[in-house]
Amino acid sequence: MHDRVYAHPHPTVSPFEFDEAVVDVFPDMIGRSVPGYDLTLPVIGLLAARYAQPHSRIYDLGSSLGACLLAMRSRITQPGVTLIGVDNSPAMIKRCRELVAADPHEAKVTLVESDLQEVEIENASMVVLNFTLQFLPVEQRTILMQRIFHGLLPGGVLVLSEKIVFPDPEQNQRFIDIHHDFKRDNGYTDLEVSQKRKALENVLVPETAADHCRRIQGAGFGTCEQWFQGINFISLLAIKN
Repeated sequence: MHDRVYAHPHPTVSPFEFDEAVVDVFPDMIGRSVPGYDLTLPVIGLLAARYAQPHSRIYDLGSSLGACLLAMRSRITQPGVTLIGVDNSPAMIKRCRELVAADPHEAKVTLVESDLQEVEIENASMVVLNFTLQFLPVEQRTILMQRIFHGLLPGGVLVLSEKIVFPDPEQNQRFIDIHHDFKRDNGYTDLEVSQKRKALENVLVPETAADHCRRIQGAGFGTCEQWFQGINFISLLAIKN
């Protein structure tokens, strides 16, 4: 379905949430809003093929409709791998179950409706947060990163995709403006851009790439490497040595 959530004036713009209205249009919304989103999915699948360890778990924290889960599921060849998708939106989990059931690939998938901070991470060869951490309060992000590190097996990897800000104010505003141009080029009106931005204030809180790498390496990861950037959206790969 075509995203029209913010197409009409809202007297009061409520904070953004992943409710049924968003779930219905989510693939269209994220594809038209996040530069390069469709490019990240097959690469995350390739990373799963490379780093999945036999009889381990792969976690997708903030799995939404399962696009990452299915990309990874299609590539895994190691035996006994279980993919675990975690999302706190009942509407997302319900729709994701249907999409997973219709997928022909065989790796086991378990979906968990929960706050991702309440889920135990263990025996993991890979953990993915694909544009998820940005919705978590900043003060809670370090604890989650530490939990992920401790739950990963040696050689396990973290994939972290995020919207970022830049330290230089002029550069930051330039990339915000370019991102808004990207959304307009994908058919969003100025009203939709404005209302969506208002809805995301204090809900999606971006940080710099350096902030993320400091947190990742502070948790114990030996590497923090940027492998993707689309305007002000990036993806990082970290490996537990």
